[in-house]
Amino acid sequence: MIIDALQCGHFNRESFEALKRGGYSAVTPTLGFWEGAIESLDSLARWRDMERENADLILIARTAADIERAEREGKLAVVLGYQNSNLFDDRIAFIEFFAELGVRVVQLTYNNQNELGGSCYEDNDSGLARFGRDVVREMNRVGMLVDLSHVGDKTTLDAIEWSEKPVAITHANAASLFEHKRNKSDRVIKALAERGGVIGCVAYRNITPDAACATVDGWCEMVARTVDLAGIDHVGIGTDISHNHTARDYDWMRKGRWTRSVQYGAGSAARPGAVAKPEWLLKPDNLKEVAPALLRVGFYQEEANKILRGNWLRLYSEVFRPE
Repeated sequence: MIIDALQCGHFNRESFEALKRGGYSAVTPTLGFWEGAIESLDSLARWRDMERENADLILIARTAADIERAEREGKLAVVLGYQNSNLFDDRIAFIEFFAELGVRVVQLTYNNQNELGGSCYEDNDSGLARFGRDVVREMNRVGMLVDLSHVGDKTTLDAIEWSEKPVAITHANAASLFEHKRNKSDRVIKALAERGGVIGCVAYRNITPDAACATVDGWCEMVARTVDLAGIDHVGIGTDISHNHTARDYDWMRKGRWTRSVQYGAGSAARPGAVAKPEWLLKPDNLKEVAPALLRVGFYQEEANKILRGNWLRLYSEVFRPE
């Protein structure tokens, strides 16, 4: 069984069926990027409707035990998450409200500096702000996982140190394996591991080595090199694959409402639009090929199980508990 800590796009019943075929036990969809509280509540409402309409297939998980229950019932557990903290509308009290509504993962910043700290794309990373420190501790208190994927390195290190619970980088690769602003330095990855966190390895072509996009064995070799940095207990899967994305979706993700200028996100002028999916991951259900490939590149079964689901399940067990 597989836990994928980050996917995005427009999910539907066909998506859920494909994920089930792929051996997924849990997935974290992206419910929002730039949206404020009201729009974020709209996203939650849509997911609750989808849960009712697909009750035979999915279950919104609030705890690690819910993921295990979904596995027993043959369902896909959905761990609700956002890739920015805009949903809180700068109100510390809203964190608890969203936690009570089932939100379990929130990224501190997306592609821009915000009130909490610095993004990976800023020229100067400000570090974790005073409000950011309060947000991290409040997320700790209410049982919400701090995600540092698009966050600048200084802010990431500050948050790792400040958090009273382990944190996550749900979807990034090691910068030493593929140099990109979205990827994480060895220093960050080691600090994350020292505090019990987990990094989810990505299959998004713009931030992934060519060899890891060409074959599943190549991707698993990249995972093995990440394990060399972080240790076997601190690496999982966070593919960052998308469902039913359109050009309009990419425009919103990259520009939001904050600019009229051209923005490439993790792409570039040479790669301005959507990039091709990895040759081995053309459909979500192809992820089932990772399990045997991990064994082929040298992992023992117990180690492979940690990467596939065990490390995320352990982290969720530690974090998804309100104080």
